[in-house]
Amino acid sequence: MVSSLRSACMQLIQETPDLSAYLVADEAVDHHHPLVRETAVKLARGVANSYEYAQAAFEFVRDTIPHSQDSGDLRVTWRASDVLEQRTGICYAKAHALAALLRAEDIPTALCYQRLDVVHGLVAVRFDGAWHRQDPPGQQAGCGRAVLPRRRAARLHARPGVG
Repeated sequence: MVSSLRSACMQLIQETPDLSAYLVADEAVDHHHPLVRETAVKLARGVANSYEYAQAAFEFVRDTIPHSQDSGDLRVTWRASDVLEQRTGICYAKAHALAALLRAEDIPTALCYQRLDVVHGLVAVRFDGAWHRQDPPGQQAGCGRAVLPRRRAARLHARPGVG
């Protein structure tokens, strides 16, 4: 089951009314995999709440998993556990890894797609009754964006021409 959101002029539109759909494990977002669980447990240490965990998961994916196009890595990953194991992936793969880490801690997370010059993959996280985008494309300085409520998230500048 794909649990996704549509974006209409930056407004996220929930396609599935049942929030439990945004906690499901599947072939790509395999949050029951031992490596995903182990990583989630490590990230959860020392955080006070789910907001801090979401920020930690975002930063982990952004900073420790290079975008394969940026790094020139020819390996193709798409399953969250493979992305975490091989430490590489394009935007879709990184979105799958982030979604798995968030869902592993019972945070509703949707896969999102944005049309740029290509179709770009990112996630949205459900907090305070609303969806908030998280886009961890690469680990270079000034790259990536997490938008969470109450100014609890980092907001970094996107790279010109990349997004």
